[in-house]
Amino acid sequence: MPAGLMTGLYVFMLATFLGFEVIRRVSPLLHTPLMSLTNAISAIAVIGSLVMAGEQRTGLSTLLGTLAVTASMTNVVGGFLITDRMLRMFKRK
Repeated sequence: MPAGLMTGLYVFMLATFLGFEVIRRVSPLLHTPLMSLTNAISAIAVIGSLVMAGEQRTGLSTLLGTLAVTASMTNVVGGFLITDRMLRMFKRK
């Protein structure tokens, strides 16, 4: 296995465990701002996946880029819907 791939997998695993621990310890009152932050991060993923799909280097890279655009846009829209629903819970009637 190439050293670059091994390093990338190692960083990915560490980021996954660290992210899980950080989010697990967040107070329920902070979930709405945290969702807004993750929506911003997902928007960055949309830009990256658009660039990947738009380069059209190979058919596989275009397909994977298109799948990444679809997945990240689903994440962004779902995050905004959940954030909106959570904010509506706090509004007075």
